Amino acid sequence: MTILVTGATGRLGRLVVERLRQGGEEVRALTRTPAAAGVPDGVEVVVGDLTRPQTLAKAFDGARAVHLLGTTGHDHTPLETGPQIVALAAEAGVRRLTVLSAGGEGPLEGAVRESGLEWTFVWPIDFMANTLGWAEAIRTAGEVREPYAGRRTASADEADVADVIAAVLTGGGHAGRRLVVSGPEALTPADKVSAIAAATGRALRFTELTDGQARRQWRAEGWPEEGIEFMLHMWATVPDTVAEVTTAVEEVLGRPPHTFARWAAAHADAFRP
Repeated sequence: MTILVTGATGRLGRLVVERLRQGGEEVRALTRTPAAAGVPDGVEVVVGDLTRPQTLAKAFDGARAVHLLGTTGHDHTPLETGPQIVALAAEAGVRRLTVLSAGGEGPLEGAVRESGLEWTFVWPIDFMANTLGWAEAIRTAGEVREPYAGRRTASADEADVADVIAAVLTGGGHAGRRLVVSGPEALTPADKVSAIAAATGRALRFTELTDGQARRQWRAEGWPEEGIEFMLHMWATVPDTVAEVTTAVEEVLGRPPHTFARWAAAHADAFRP
């Protein structure tokens, strides 16, 4: 069967496409910019935009399973066109859906629940790859400077999340569930910096900032005021649930999730000068 992957040119989407191709599946990648798709050989590239359902008919044609994004853009705005997208999928004969969901109940999630299709929501607590945002500071200064050092997250390796999505798309077995995907441990930012230090063989530091220090630093870096206040509020109110270790990876894949130390070792070059 043909499997359609939306968000196929993003970090996670590319991994999902790769996993499916490695498993011998027929894969179709949806993108707004086909010239920059860079997908593996044998993957069909189609042009479409989830915010414009009228562009999606070709993408859904002949697809029997689809991976959908629940949000659009870098600001994670809920996908308002969800009902139209789900209707197109059902009309085209799609049988199985996975949805990358941020944990809320947006227009897409509601339409999926009512669709009569076989669906599974996948919610990564956090991606280990988000620490790549530290790469420049670590390469140049050997230091990460952030507020709220006590926050803990059970971040998931994006490779684990891709494996979970690919397994559900091809094998099913988790219909009607929300799979919350985590790593095997909850770590503070300082814990992650220590793991990166071990992986790179460098002496690295984590320095906790006060709110005032963070504001001054981020202003100097050119952050907009609303972005500064948003980040401070988000980190000050991190819910305890993001530190909860789940069993989703083991349930779906039959193996434990990857550790942050393993992820850091695999990505060590990104943090080296």
